[in-house]
Amino acid sequence: MKNSFFTTSRSRRLGVIAIATTAALALAGCSGGGDSDDPTTLKFSYLWSGPEAKVLETIIDDFNESQDDIVVKGVSSPDQQKQLTSMSSSNGSFDISDNFGENVGSWAAKGVLAPLDEYIESESIDLDDFAPAALEQMKHDGQTYALPIAVHSFQLLYNKTLLDKAGVEPPTTMDELADAVEKLTVTDDAGKISQLGIGDAKTLTTLTTMGFAFGGSWSDKNGPTPTDPGNIEAVDWWQKNVVDLVGADNLADFKAGEGQYLSAEDSFFSGKVAMIIDGEWRAASASEVAPELDWGVTSIPAASPRLENSTQVTSSTLFIPTNSKHKDEAAEFLSYLLSPEVMEKFSLTLGNLPARTSLLDSDAYSDLPNFEVWADALTSPNAQSLASAPYSAEYATDLDNAFDDVVRGKSRAEKALDYVTTRTKSYTK
Repeated sequence: MKNSFFTTSRSRRLGVIAIATTAALALAGCSGGGDSDDPTTLKFSYLWSGPEAKVLETIIDDFNESQDDIVVKGVSSPDQQKQLTSMSSSNGSFDISDNFGENVGSWAAKGVLAPLDEYIESESIDLDDFAPAALEQMKHDGQTYALPIAVHSFQLLYNKTLLDKAGVEPPTTMDELADAVEKLTVTDDAGKISQLGIGDAKTLTTLTTMGFAFGGSWSDKNGPTPTDPGNIEAVDWWQKNVVDLVGADNLADFKAGEGQYLSAEDSFFSGKVAMIIDGEWRAASASEVAPELDWGVTSIPAASPRLENSTQVTSSTLFIPTNSKHKDEAAEFLSYLLSPEVMEKFSLTLGNLPARTSLLDSDAYSDLPNFEVWADALTSPNAQSLASAPYSAEYATDLDNAFDDVVRGKSRAEKALDYVTTRTKSYTK
């Protein structure tokens, strides 16, 4: 018995297949053996592991039990290079897989991703229900090559106990944020940091997100724009109010001693960092590894009122490789994975945001503290994604190197981003 998610288009395709099969058997005198009723086997190779892999396997089992035409075999293979190698060969080893939104443009340009537009139509996938900022990364040259199953936004988390001790309110402007960082940073006479006012889980994500909060743009229709005035202003703000405040060497020493990310020794969870810009998965992690921590989350302060609720959106995506031999069946399984019930089940596993905006008010996420702040940001007009283009990987590397130079005190903000501009001239557009 089939679930209700199957579309009428699927039934039409089965009807065509049935007619074609009947005709073939008639021509063969009905003596050709009989494996025409065997189900199609799909290989779903996914990068996820741990809890996400476990829930995916239950989802695969549910799909297999729901119908008789397709059998999905799941395998956890967290190796992107192996994944790309398989997709680049004449005989691929899987029919559907996952990756990240920032890679869609580059992989589509390589010709290894199958366009999904005809399947979006045949499977009646309603793109109007997906977060607009996430969908921006799914296209290349006017066609859709991937779809998001889980998405992420970035907000300002703060340690309530440390803010109360310093007499600081959650900041709402960049001036207030600068003041809070200074009051919440504690050093000894030698400059050694015992408490940092604001930290970054990943410098590239933090500073590109700050660029959006200052009205910057990292790309336009002509390609990368690292020296957009808002970008320079954002990186300069971080340099003056975080790096220069404590000294680059002292900051480097502090960062070298930070505990493992999302563990109990994580710098934010352990109280060594008072504020941090990070994603919605922090809500689930905090409950697990730092249950005693009294924390809150608020929108990243904007440089002006028109930029209120600025954030960066990133995505976990699903795609079908060009060399898949069972694209129709893979599209049907992809549609199942993106159905509301399945998406909710999967995204909830590690506290990720669902890609469908209709799920953002679901009671399923109500046990995750402060989750609504990240959820509300997802539909903000000031929610943006970095461009997913053929040059994206090179650009991200160059930006990351520039930001590292700034944080280590090797270069000032404008000079570092100017150098990225010179690098972009060699990118494949």
